[in-house]
Amino acid sequence: MQMQQQIQVLETSYGGAGDGSDHFDDDGRPKRTGTLWTASAHIITAVIGSGVLSLAWAVAQLGWIAGPIVMLMFSLVIYYTSCLLADCYRSGDPLTGKRNYTYMDVVRSNLGGSKVQICGIIQYVNLFAIAIGFTILTSKSMLSLHRSECLSKGGSTRSCESSTIPYMVLFGVIEIFLSQIPGFDQIWWLSIVAAVMSLTYSSIGVGLAISKVAANGTWKGSLTGPTLSSMSEIDRVWRVFQALGDVAFSFCYALILIEIQDTIRSPPSEAVKKANLDTDESPPSEAVTMKKANLISTVVTTGFYMLCGCMGYAAFGDQTPGNLLTDSGFGKPIWLVDIANIGIIIHIVGGYQVFVQPLFAFVEKWILTKWPRNKLASMEIPIRIPGLKAFKLNMLRVVCRSSLVVMSTFIAMLVPFFNEILGITGAFVFWPLSVYFPTEVYIAQKKIPRWGLKWIGLQIMSLACLMISIAAGAGSVAGVVKNLKTYKPFNLKA
Repeated sequence: MQMQQQIQVLETSYGGAGDGSDHFDDDGRPKRTGTLWTASAHIITAVIGSGVLSLAWAVAQLGWIAGPIVMLMFSLVIYYTSCLLADCYRSGDPLTGKRNYTYMDVVRSNLGGSKVQICGIIQYVNLFAIAIGFTILTSKSMLSLHRSECLSKGGSTRSCESSTIPYMVLFGVIEIFLSQIPGFDQIWWLSIVAAVMSLTYSSIGVGLAISKVAANGTWKGSLTGPTLSSMSEIDRVWRVFQALGDVAFSFCYALILIEIQDTIRSPPSEAVKKANLDTDESPPSEAVTMKKANLISTVVTTGFYMLCGCMGYAAFGDQTPGNLLTDSGFGKPIWLVDIANIGIIIHIVGGYQVFVQPLFAFVEKWILTKWPRNKLASMEIPIRIPGLKAFKLNMLRVVCRSSLVVMSTFIAMLVPFFNEILGITGAFVFWPLSVYFPTEVYIAQKKIPRWGLKWIGLQIMSLACLMISIAAGAGSVAGVVKNLKTYKPFNLKA
């Protein structure tokens, strides 16, 4: 009984406002307050992140023909499968059916068996990998700011070189503090700020690329990709595969879609619905709102991705850097590049929390189930902030979340390969979580007949995406292996 009460308290902190009010949803959890715009902000924060800065490099590996086509195809596939997954948020009736609070709950309700554990392992390992990628990116932006300040004070290029390790540590400390925010409903403001920052630095990247194209007086690049004579055919193949992984990563958010959908306010109660029967309008379900959020975020992100990827390639051609803003892509104007890097830092600080909140919730719930008499779960220290309501610091959150942040920071310092990490993460999250499970749970819930036209179409799409994921993973792993041959871990003089 004590364990169930502790788990209920933990779940409550992730499911609603947590303000102690008497307003609850039909399942007893605090009433959700999310809207179309907060859901869209969560998605944009998650999607327009570290991935957007690698897209110019990805297009450079694919060329002018395949690059834009690949980005468009990924966006269409992700949008379609995300809508399939959104339809499975409730089991049965889309308005009154049982809610599935997490991605694993959706799989459990529709597929069951070992697929639940497989889904959970893939989802949470990838969330952890994304945290590592975010740590690497933020440290690069911080390092870029350091170099800019050093050069402005008269330092030489060599004397201004430094390591990303101290900045990874600083980022980890910041995230330890922010990770004490209980759940998604409490970080809506952080997502909105992060979404604005992501659009800001993406716009700066596009503007700088356009100005460089104008200065060059021509569009660089080729129709089929790199023409570097120093690159072997096998290296080019690996880089094309890695580029597919980078593009896949930049669009993926299905692994947190259900958790985002679970913040959207519930449809009106039965009494309200009966009172409004004469309006001939049915109340929108969470799935309807989520599909609109999917559409808004897909249109916004695809537009920015096309601009960033294509204009970045047009500006640099075969010499396109792996990270458009931090890998010496643009040198001037320095102040504008600095603003962009500040935007990246602010955005990733918030985006990190959007991705790791489901991981935090899973680990803490698992601990309570494993050790039901855990005293840390009920141990709280009130923190009084002048002008604000007292914040209760839960010791279970402090220990678990701080440990996870420290682990992701340590691994980022050990293997700080930005593009390769994105490629590997994209490869292993794209097919299983963004394609396979959404299609399978949709087929099960909607009872789509086997060997029917729709069933065959979904299976063909899934098989094609599986082959892309395998190729992307192989290319990214090959890139990591190649870099490890010359890399010295924890090198403070890098």
